[in-house]
Amino acid sequence: MTRPKLLEQTRNAIRIRQYSLETERCYIHWIKRYILFHRKKHPQLMSKVEVEAFLSHLAVNRGVSPSTQNLALSAILFLYQHVLNVDLPWLDDVVRAKPKRRLPVVLSTAEVQNLFAHCGASQLLALQMLYGANGAISPLDTL
Repeated sequence: MTRPKLLEQTRNAIRIRQYSLETERCYIHWIKRYILFHRKKHPQLMSKVEVEAFLSHLAVNRGVSPSTQNLALSAILFLYQHVLNVDLPWLDDVVRAKPKRRLPVVLSTAEVQNLFAHCGASQLLALQMLYGANGAISPLDTL
């Protein structure tokens, strides 16, 4: 009897552990991308260096988010630990993806006054309280 191919072995290992179908789909996706990145070289022939190169490529060249990079790492670790039975040494040289900084959007005083001018009387007091008008703009001034 022939041994199943690598991706089929991975699917079987995922299903035995009762992971969700979405996790299976994601892991298979990232394992395929890892193999294709290294020109279809079998993962058994690769090691820490290739894993670090792939994960660093995702962060540096592809600009993926930290959660995406972690998902790819989880898939690759699953492949090595549960399918190939290989323990990878700690991955120290991976360039980690940096989280995107999001600045809060703040309206200027003129923009807030314009917003107040275009809302109905029933919403005006609630909006003024939400925007912390502190009486600087009287409800009577906007009517």
